[in-house]
Amino acid sequence: MISKEILQKGMETLISIGPKLTGSAGQLAYIEYLKEEIRALGLPVYADPFYFDRWEATDASLSLIGEDGEETPLHISSVHPYSGETPEEGVTAPLLYLSGLDKAVKAEGKIVVMKIEDLGKLPSELAFDMRSAYPADTTMPAFYNGPVATAMVRCLAEGALKLLKPAAAVFVWEGIPDAAVEGQWMPFIQDYLGLPVVWLNATDGETLIAAAKEKRTARFVLTAEKEKLAYTETFYTIVEGEEKGECVIVNTHTDGPNAVEENGGVALLELLRHVAAKKPRRTHIFLFTTGHFRLPVFKDIRTGGFQSASRWLQYHRNLWDGKGNHLKCVANLAVEHLGCLEWLVEDGQYVGTGRPDVEMVYTGNKYMDALYIETVREHRQLTRSMTLKGHNMLHFGEGQNFFTMGIPGVCLVPGPYYLCVESPTMEVEKFDLDLMAEQTETFLRLIEKLEAADSADFGRSEGYSFVFAHSVSGGDGFQPGHFVRRLVGSMKAGRGAEEPNS
Repeated sequence: MISKEILQKGMETLISIGPKLTGSAGQLAYIEYLKEEIRALGLPVYADPFYFDRWEATDASLSLIGEDGEETPLHISSVHPYSGETPEEGVTAPLLYLSGLDKAVKAEGKIVVMKIEDLGKLPSELAFDMRSAYPADTTMPAFYNGPVATAMVRCLAEGALKLLKPAAAVFVWEGIPDAAVEGQWMPFIQDYLGLPVVWLNATDGETLIAAAKEKRTARFVLTAEKEKLAYTETFYTIVEGEEKGECVIVNTHTDGPNAVEENGGVALLELLRHVAAKKPRRTHIFLFTTGHFRLPVFKDIRTGGFQSASRWLQYHRNLWDGKGNHLKCVANLAVEHLGCLEWLVEDGQYVGTGRPDVEMVYTGNKYMDALYIETVREHRQLTRSMTLKGHNMLHFGEGQNFFTMGIPGVCLVPGPYYLCVESPTMEVEKFDLDLMAEQTETFLRLIEKLEAADSADFGRSEGYSFVFAHSVSGGDGFQPGHFVRRLVGSMKAGRGAEEPNS
């Protein structure tokens, strides 16, 4: 049912545009492409314009200064987005390696160097609670780690660093191979920091740390384009149903740094083409939000916060909340990050396995979970799916706000290491078209099954689980005593001891 040729054409357009960070020329071009394709189907497009303060790095460099004044450049693996900027000539200042609070008071005016250690010791069940898996032997890593998770967690308190008044800061990745951290556009969930920060891989970081311990001086440059009231938009289209009163919302986002992060729009076009080809039973709303990569200014706490869809939900309650003569959204399907191949760290090397990456799929309740698992069993050849509950207030992806508002859903949101990488290749070497086609067809079949079912069976989302979780790694689940055993075991493993079974 799904056309790989049409998906391929859409992906080629997406890749040719390049990165699509929020409010950038790339994102606006991608939005116009999607809107033109929707109008070509004879459907209306409704847009919500937004204006915000946009920040985008234009130049970054870091070099050590020798006694003779000669500069030795170091490779920067990426720039911390919305961190801060220096004058065009940069800042020249002493280096300070900050490994604790003892030297914190001496940080003013210096270039602070800090290690950011991989989250290798936190059990995955702190973030994930498994429902089902297909095939049954599908697992996720026992420990929540990698560059995306590490940057999100380790940098939560980085505002405290600014209080020390350094001139700039350098974060050094630790415990993750250099190739896996190259180009990571992370973290993107913090507000504007007001302190210029760049990332170095472990190899170059070791050189910088040694120089800092020798009390050497460095020159740090980070310039950026800052645009006040930059334009971006969320848009949507509506396919009217034969029966009034109920709707299904299918959503994704349009901003991101590479070919897999924001390719949900290409899949939604193909789904929309099929839904619009015949009059659906229920009204279907296809929603394309902006602000996923600028969440601090695009989330709305009144509809759950967290994700950019929250703002659309607040502005358009008449299209989903079921009050009075409002439409009632009976199900949500969120589609993001299609076609991801698995890349892992094995023996200290970052390598591709050739397998599909594990599909993290949030299912809002038991009904939606059974429907999804049944569907993948029917037709999928390329799949390693794990369904999850929202857990400990975490539910990754743009389906979270629907879940929070009680709307049951199925939300595809794989999270490979390279998800937030900005690179010259757009990460297309880690993308598989056949896998994307199968994933898209899964959601088309879900649409058809929901159409044939009574919405009374859908129920509501079950809400978050807390503390206790079913293991995603094939272990015995999460409980406080189990957490302590695994933490101690991982620490022993770090010292060369044998790690106990999970």
